[in-house]
Amino acid sequence: MKNLLLWFLFLLCFNIIPLNAQERFTLSGTISEEKSNETLIGVNIIFPEISAGTTTNEYGFYSITLPEGTYKLVVSYLGFSTISETIILTEDITKNLSLSDALESLDEIVITENIEKLNIRTPQMSVAKLSSNTIKNIPVVLGESDIIKAITLLPGVTNAGEGSSGFNVRGGAADQNLILLDEATIYNSSHLFGFFSVFNPDAIKDLKLYKGGIPARYGGRVSSVLDIYQKEGNSKTFHINGGIGIVSSRLLAEGPLKKDKGSFLIGGRSSYAHLFLPLFDIGNIAYFYDLNTKLSYKINDRNNIYLSGYFGRDVFRIEDTFNNIYGNTIANFRWNHLFSDKLFSNLSFIYSDYYYELILDFVEFDWVSGIQNFNLKYDFKHYISDRIKLQYGLNSIYYKFNPGEIKPTVPSSGINPFKLIDKFAFENAIYLDAEHKISDKLALSYGLRISSFHRLGQDELNVYENDQAVVFNEDFQIYEKAEPIANESFKRSDIIESFYNLEPRASLAYQVNPNSSVKMSYNRMSQYLHLLSNTNSPTPLDIWTPSGKYVKPQLLDQFAIGYFKNFNENKYSLELESFYKTVKNRIDYIDGADLIANNAIEQVILNGRAKAYGLEILLRKNEGKFKGWLAYTLSKSEQQTKGRTPTELGINNGNWYKTPYDKTHDISLTGSYQWNKKWKINTNFLLQTGQPATFPNGQYEFNGLSIPNYSGRNADRLPSYNRLDVSLNYTPKPNKTKGWQSYWVFGIYNVYNRKNAVSINFSQNSETNTNEATRLAIFGIVPSISYNFKL
Repeated sequence: MKNLLLWFLFLLCFNIIPLNAQERFTLSGTISEEKSNETLIGVNIIFPEISAGTTTNEYGFYSITLPEGTYKLVVSYLGFSTISETIILTEDITKNLSLSDALESLDEIVITENIEKLNIRTPQMSVAKLSSNTIKNIPVVLGESDIIKAITLLPGVTNAGEGSSGFNVRGGAADQNLILLDEATIYNSSHLFGFFSVFNPDAIKDLKLYKGGIPARYGGRVSSVLDIYQKEGNSKTFHINGGIGIVSSRLLAEGPLKKDKGSFLIGGRSSYAHLFLPLFDIGNIAYFYDLNTKLSYKINDRNNIYLSGYFGRDVFRIEDTFNNIYGNTIANFRWNHLFSDKLFSNLSFIYSDYYYELILDFVEFDWVSGIQNFNLKYDFKHYISDRIKLQYGLNSIYYKFNPGEIKPTVPSSGINPFKLIDKFAFENAIYLDAEHKISDKLALSYGLRISSFHRLGQDELNVYENDQAVVFNEDFQIYEKAEPIANESFKRSDIIESFYNLEPRASLAYQVNPNSSVKMSYNRMSQYLHLLSNTNSPTPLDIWTPSGKYVKPQLLDQFAIGYFKNFNENKYSLELESFYKTVKNRIDYIDGADLIANNAIEQVILNGRAKAYGLEILLRKNEGKFKGWLAYTLSKSEQQTKGRTPTELGINNGNWYKTPYDKTHDISLTGSYQWNKKWKINTNFLLQTGQPATFPNGQYEFNGLSIPNYSGRNADRLPSYNRLDVSLNYTPKPNKTKGWQSYWVFGIYNVYNRKNAVSINFSQNSETNTNEATRLAIFGIVPSISYNFKL
C-alpha cells in the first residue's frame, strides 16, 4: 500500500495525474508549408492566455494536452504568416495546418525562429540555429555558400585557419563534433581540404548546433552536435533552383511522386575550375562533386516513410606524382509512426561510410583506408501533458575500421601488398529525456543516456609488459615504443574490451520577467572513437580508431550558466553564457609519433586530459532594414599529460599547454542591410587571437649544422587573424513570384587583402647559413560572382 501511495505521489508531482477532475483533451497534427507541403521544424504552437505551448518536432508533428475549454491558438514561424484562431477543446482534435509565406520572408536574417519562445521560456541553451537564407547571405570565399563557415561566425565556434577543414567548439578538437546529416554520421565535413563544406545549402531544411546542454538522445562525441536535416521535396508542384559561380555550380530539382502524398528531391554540385587548367599548361587537378537525394511518402495519417542519401567525392591530382580520392557516402531509411495523438515514433536504418584512397604514381602503389558503420535507431516522443514531454529510445552502431591497405598499381612495381589489421566495434545506448514545465517561470529539461562500447575481436593484437605500449627511457628522458612480448588472435565474436558509462544531462530555465531569463545546464558525454592526427584540423589521411585495451574513451563534464534578454519588443536580443568543461583520456602524442601505416598505434599515444572555459556574448538585431549580430568569445583551452610515475616527465614536462584550438579573443560582426527591393548589402568582419604554435627559441652547433632548440609545446602564437568580407545581392525583378526568378551575388572576400598566416616555418638559408622564418598565407583578396535562380 505504501508503494502504491508513493507511485501516486510521483505521478501527481509530474502532472501525469491532474489535481482536479477536469477532463483533458489533446490537440495534435502536422504543420507544413502551404506551397510545397514541406513539414516545418520548430513551429511555435502557443496558447497565450494560459502561457502554454509546444513546438513541432523534426518531422513537423506537434501534440499538446489541455483541460477542456475554449482557447485562443497562435501558430508562428519565422518567414511565414501567423495563424490566430479560436479552438473549442471538448474532444481530442487532429488539426493539420499549412503556413503561407510572409511578404517579408525574403528579408529575414535572424538565426532563431522565435526569439522570445526559444531563448526565454525553454531550458534549451547553448544552441544555435541557422536558416538557409541566413547562410546564403554570408559572404564567403569563391562565392560558394557554406554552412561550416557560417557557424564559425557564432560565439564559441572557430576553426584552425584558412583552408582548414572542420570546426572547433568551445576549445574542443574537430573530431569531438558529432556531425549528422539526416541522422547519419559525416566523418569529414569538407571539400577541397576545407575550402568548401560537404553540405549543399539548397538541400538543407534545418540546422542546429548544440554547444552545451546537449539532450540525452545525442551521444558519441564530447564537444558538440551539428544536426542537419535535408528537405523532403515539394509534393505539390515541380521546381528547380540552382546557381552558377566562378569555380562551382549547383542544381536542385524537387517535385511530387504522387501529389500531396509523395515527393522527391535530388540535388548536385560540382566544381569545374580544373577544366581550365590545361589552357595554362597546368596538369594538376582539384575538384569535387556531391549528390543529395530524398524520397518521402505518406502512407496514411499515421505512417510516413523516407529514404535519403548523400554521396560526395573529392579528386586531387598532382601530375605524374599522385592521385587522391576521398569522400562520404550515407543512406537512411526512416519510418515515422503515430501510435496515438500523444506518442510519435521514428525508426531509422542508417549506413555511413568514409572512403580514402591515395595513388602514388612515382612509387607505384595504391593506399586505401576508411570507416563504415551500420546504425539502428528507434526514437519515441511522448506528449504526456502540456507540462511534461518525454523522449526515449535506443541506438546500436556496428563499426568496421580499415586503417589502411597498400596494393601495387603495376605488377613490376616491386611493392608487396600490405594490409593493416581491421578493427571492429559495437556501440549501444538507451536514453530518456524529459521536458518539464514546473511553473510559468520555471522549466526543466533532464535525462540520462546509458552507453556501452565493445571492442570486438581482430586478427592480431599486441601484448606488452605491464600492459604499457609506451615506455619511458630514463637515460634519454624520452618516450619510446614498447616492444611486444606476444600476440593474441581473436574470433570476430570475441570481446577484447568493454566500456560502460552513465551520461546524465540537465538544464534549467528561470524566467525573471517576460523578457529575460537565467539558465543553467550540465551534461556528461562519452566518446569512444578517436581521430589520429598530428595536424590542427582533420585531413583526408587522418585515421579513426576505436577505444580498446590501450586507448580509453574520452569523458566530458560541462557546466554552463547564461542570461538571456530581449529588448524593445524583441527587436534586439542579448545572450550571455559562461562555460567550464573537462575531458578525461584526451589522446596526446609522444614526440616523433608516426601515425601513417602504423599497425600498433598504441605505441605512440598517451592518455591525457583537457579543459576549457570561457565567456560568450551574442547581441542581435532582429528587425528593420539592418539585421545581424555581434559575437564575442573570451576563452581558454588547455591540455595536460602527466607522467605515469614520479620519474616520468610526461608531455611538455607534465605542464598544461595551450591546445591548437585555443583562441583567447574571437570577435565576429555579421550584418545585412536591405538598401531597396533590388539591392542588399551583406558583410562580416572577423578578429581572432592567433593560433598557438611552437617556435624555436635558440640554436646550437653540431657537426657544422645549426640545430634549433624549441620552446614548450604551443608556447607561441601566429599573428592575429582579421578579415573583412562584403557582398551585394542584386534581384532584377524583386516583385516576381512565379516563373523564372533570379538574383546575382557580387562578393569580395578579404577586402583589404590581409595576408593571414596559416603557418610559420623555420629553416636554414643554404647560402647565408642563417635561420629564416617563412610565413605561409593562402588567401589575399578574392572577388567572386554567382548567378542564382529558381523556377
